[in-house]
Amino acid sequence: MTKRLSSDQIVALFEQAGTQLYGGEAITQTEHALQAAWLAEQAGGDDNLVIACLLHDLGHMLFQQSDDELAEGKDDLHQFRVVPYLRGLLPPAVIETIRLHVDAKRYLCHHQPGYLAELSEASQLSLALQGGVMDDSQACAFIAQPQAGLAIALRRCDDAAKVCGLVVPPLTHYLNRLNSLIEKTAAT
Repeated sequence: MTKRLSSDQIVALFEQAGTQLYGGEAITQTEHALQAAWLAEQAGGDDNLVIACLLHDLGHMLFQQSDDELAEGKDDLHQFRVVPYLRGLLPPAVIETIRLHVDAKRYLCHHQPGYLAELSEASQLSLALQGGVMDDSQACAFIAQPQAGLAIALRRCDDAAKVCGLVVPPLTHYLNRLNSLIEKTAAT
């Protein structure tokens, strides 16, 4: 049986597994997550988007896929495997946005000329493992989903959140937002 994470456990994951490098990039998991959340915040994103950006790769931390596994062509399916750990803790909008963020990359590769070439080398490698560029049918099905727009916004933050040395607010800056969403979800 899957155990739902608590806010404290999420913080502990960032403190422990978040120190690992982020999937072939030159920054850590935590740096990447904080940059993505900060970018969403700077763009005026609501709590759902900011927290989805913060937690979008929590599955990588939870299951600790190594760069060696990635290089060997193993996809950890982090966007799906983390869902049971967040279900009931956070609103469906956050969970679905996280679940769809990989498909958003695949969609943007299909839909936006030049997007694929703008991806980092590591992101291009993971794209191949994650199903590659969507075809027309897959793209239509993706964009019809209610959280597709938020997933695309998350994806844009994700893509830009790979800057070495960028100074952004610490994890504690986002804990009020996270805990507020947790409380709202518990009350429903």
